[in-house]
Amino acid sequence: MMKRRTALAALTAVPAVASLPAAFAQGNTKIVFGYTAVTDFASVFVAAENGYFKKRGLDVELKFIPINSTIPAAVQADSLQIGGPTPSVYLQSVDGGLDHVVVAGAGVTSKTITGFGLVAKAGSGIRTAKDCVGKKIGVPGLGAFLHVTFRAWLKSQGVDYKAVNFVEASFPQHGDLLRGGSVDAVVSADPFMSRITDSGVGYVASDYSTFLPENQPTIIHVAKRDWVAKNPAAAKGFREAVQEAATFMNQPKNDGAVRAAIGKYIKLPPEVIAKVQISPPGPVVTEKQLNYWVGLMKDQEMLKSTPDVARLIAK
Repeated sequence: MMKRRTALAALTAVPAVASLPAAFAQGNTKIVFGYTAVTDFASVFVAAENGYFKKRGLDVELKFIPINSTIPAAVQADSLQIGGPTPSVYLQSVDGGLDHVVVAGAGVTSKTITGFGLVAKAGSGIRTAKDCVGKKIGVPGLGAFLHVTFRAWLKSQGVDYKAVNFVEASFPQHGDLLRGGSVDAVVSADPFMSRITDSGVGYVASDYSTFLPENQPTIIHVAKRDWVAKNPAAAKGFREAVQEAATFMNQPKNDGAVRAAIGKYIKLPPEVIAKVQISPPGPVVTEKQLNYWVGLMKDQEMLKSTPDVARLIAK
């Protein structure tokens, strides 16, 4: 009798299980994703808040990483399955022997974005590229986006970036370092840049970012090649989720929801988030975009070899 009841119960449950989405019936793929405290990750935040990952069978845990340049090592160690380094950090890690591929993109550059730049200590007198010579300048990751692009700007202004002393400092430290005099200036980004200027500790010496070309990735999402090979559906689902989030972000009516998602994950109050600029989303990374970064880095002698970018983008 017990066997018969068990069999009947199992048969009764079959239609219920069959009616569930396949991803939930089989169990969601777990992904720990690493991000830093910048708005360029907005499409991931939106995808998480709107359920775009879940509907594709992905259980994505968002993990804050203080320094961007540490993300590739965390991906390699499996502490993260996908992480968001800057393109320069990623290409250096590949040049160093890590076999990681690009799964998707995050924010991209725009001439309209002045949300990052050179912020000098009040009273320092720093106003131009030449004023940076011999000064100590904090950057949120040696070899990362702001460091590399700022050096490119210095060079475009006729300044030898090797005459500038760069030190690594995470975004939340920038205000305190300026206040204490540990650095003369920082290459920072909103909302931290606005907090520094609003407090009077520093001022924007240059919106150097406007010299950058349009539509170049600021953050890219990468994973180990063998992880992507073993989890092709998860990699594709992640990319599709941030693409859906990009579509959501591009609708002006959703601005409030986008800002709320950013504020939740980078721990900032609504009044601060309301003022920050949000980088346009660029969920798909192309070979042309990676080649731009290869050229920029080769010019700064950051790469020992020239990577085959066609192999670096997950299909």
